[in-house]
Amino acid sequence: MNLWKSIIVVLAFIIVLPACKQIQEQKPWFDWKNATVYFMLTDRFYNADESNDVNFERTHPTQDLRRFQGGDLKGITKKIQAGYFTRLGVDALWFSPVNEQIHGYVDEGAGDTYAFHGYWIKDWTSIEPNWGAEADLKALVETAHSQNIRILMDVIINHTGPVTEKDAVWPADWVRTEPQCTYQDYESTVYCTLVKNLPDVITEQTEEVSLPPQLTEKWANEGRLEKEIQELEEFFTRTGYPRNPSYYIIKWITDYIRKYGIDGFRIDTVKHIDESVWAELAKESKIAFAEWKKKHPSELQKDQEFFILGETYNYAALNGKDFDFGDRKVNYFDYGFDSQINFGFKGDAHWDYETLFSRYSKELNQGELKGLTTMNYVSSHDDSWPFDKERKRTFESATKLMLCPGQVQIYYGDETARPLEIEGAEGDVNLRGFMNWGANPDLLVHWQKLGTFRQDHPAVGAGVHQMLSKSPYVFSRTYNKNGSKDQVIIALVDPGTDLSIEVTESFADGSKLRDAYSDTYVKVSDGKVNLTTKSGIVLLEKSQ
Repeated sequence: MNLWKSIIVVLAFIIVLPACKQIQEQKPWFDWKNATVYFMLTDRFYNADESNDVNFERTHPTQDLRRFQGGDLKGITKKIQAGYFTRLGVDALWFSPVNEQIHGYVDEGAGDTYAFHGYWIKDWTSIEPNWGAEADLKALVETAHSQNIRILMDVIINHTGPVTEKDAVWPADWVRTEPQCTYQDYESTVYCTLVKNLPDVITEQTEEVSLPPQLTEKWANEGRLEKEIQELEEFFTRTGYPRNPSYYIIKWITDYIRKYGIDGFRIDTVKHIDESVWAELAKESKIAFAEWKKKHPSELQKDQEFFILGETYNYAALNGKDFDFGDRKVNYFDYGFDSQINFGFKGDAHWDYETLFSRYSKELNQGELKGLTTMNYVSSHDDSWPFDKERKRTFESATKLMLCPGQVQIYYGDETARPLEIEGAEGDVNLRGFMNWGANPDLLVHWQKLGTFRQDHPAVGAGVHQMLSKSPYVFSRTYNKNGSKDQVIIALVDPGTDLSIEVTESFADGSKLRDAYSDTYVKVSDGKVNLTTKSGIVLLEKSQ
């Protein structure tokens, strides 16, 4: 069977107990374990405000892909308002860090580079003006929440930005500049710099330190030194924490929750920091989120907890909870993480459907990860070996990703086959091109219909998988939580196949079902549904 051209037949039914009726009218099925998260580099997504394209005299000549391109927070907001993410079935947005970036450029070997990607922070307390102002971030979060979309903020504690002619190194009691990590064991992964000229914050520092002059002088010039000092005094008085680098940054990061109602964090470079720091960040994040919810009650956030996703590079879900440093294993779920990015999925996706789905379901429902979840992806901003680098298996990518148990990360342009190999580009900028708006509309529709079905049915990502038939390939997913039950039946078959599928346990005879893909209707007869799969994909649900 040619699987990437497979036809998907999905038969679903939902039973919602009366107690859940009010929730159903909002977003009946949201469960972080089934979440679809859309990730974009803000600078490369959509430029809605050309007036902020150049700041801090960042005019040094570079390759096109190594300078700021103009994408901004207003651009993301505009796409939220246009319903782009709603049509994809997106539950949460994750965009690159919003913090002010270094002002200078760095020679990375493949060319001079500005901090367009967002991971070279200069000041945690201010927003990068190339992407907008505080009011723009506030508007983005509020607009997303109004459409039942949550926000995962990308945060960094591990390092500052590189040293440039415009950006001096922070004091020696704040950062180390050597040795460079060799990744041979725990120590050579944690107590070191990721790469040359990326000062590593000494997060294990126990002695109290003064604020870096780079910040105090900057804040004084901006007229906010007194305000920042006062807020720090209040934080350290309330918490009793020592004034060491980790707690300064934890304060600055959790301020974004208190100001804007951020729903969760995506944590960068998890394995490069002593895990105890993450536990402290998680504790303070949950306190901040509780304070926000008390002051700003809303249906969207009322019953949810603050969510923390970790990027532990090379963590693989099918290896269980632990990350293995060679000489030491660490279970980051024990230190405040609700989920981990699954770097193993891109390779696992080469398996056949049943092997892929059954192994993930077993791990998430019976294995070490029972009760937890991980986030699958097919491409990202850092992964030089995505599942489909040449974009030749785009429909298969969508089908396997969106129907596999676990969370989902759509990387901007997966849904439009944005090129991951760009002529003339070197290094990871190949993965970071500008969004190819309007490309591949048929592929986009495929992602949209899988995405909205997944969003409507938590059984897809958070349910238990069971194969019902090998040929034709048919399986079920079943979800039970808090008195609500969701069950789906999915078939993957060759194009043109006539199907007769038993649905006795799901739908009574005479039930009217709707094919959401073609907006047509069928009835259950003799416990079966008979279908001709001419359209390519059939998504059946009980007609309301």
